[in-house]
Amino acid sequence: MWPNREETDRLLDRARSGEPGAVDQLLGEFRGPLRQVVDLRLDPAVARRVDASDIVQDVLVEANQRLTEYLKKPDMPFHLWLRHLAQDRIIDTHRRHRLAQRRSVDREQSIARPGWTDESSASLVAHLIDPERTPGSEAIRLELQRRLTTAINQLSDDDREIILMRHHEGLSNQDVAHALQLTEAAASMRYLRALRRLKSVLVPDGQEPTDGI
Repeated sequence: MWPNREETDRLLDRARSGEPGAVDQLLGEFRGPLRQVVDLRLDPAVARRVDASDIVQDVLVEANQRLTEYLKKPDMPFHLWLRHLAQDRIIDTHRRHRLAQRRSVDREQSIARPGWTDESSASLVAHLIDPERTPGSEAIRLELQRRLTTAINQLSDDDREIILMRHHEGLSNQDVAHALQLTEAAASMRYLRALRRLKSVLVPDGQEPTDGI
């Protein structure tokens, strides 16, 4: 879901040289991906009070203010830097609305988290069940896709986060390792463990799904 890295590097070079409009174009490319990052991580009860687009706008404003600093010392890929800013904003938003105003927020009815795209959910389901596309297994796959978001939310925060990063955001293992400050081997192992736990939720007792799922 992230913009092409070559195009991002080109826009960063233009911004570094002070070309008019380059910064606005650069940040505009990331508005949509950042919205998806926020949507999938914003607590449903908080989402009733806070518009994800407002958080994204705050992230982009901060990124604009700090871009010169980043360009001088780009310690991480640009998209990971923006993710880091977004996660800090999400944490701050949760702190304000679920701790400072816990009672009033918790009384409100929760709303469902935004669903995954068909492409991202199908990709993940394909990792968990027999990918052979028979008529029966195709029907099961569609049912599993509908259950995927619920199953993801039953995982621990660490497991859920790494699955979202790999399958919803399409981040590489190298990117995940960088973002989570892990070795690539440790990031890979955490991802595989999370997949096993997710499969145990979607396919209980290690059995492949049947038509009666």
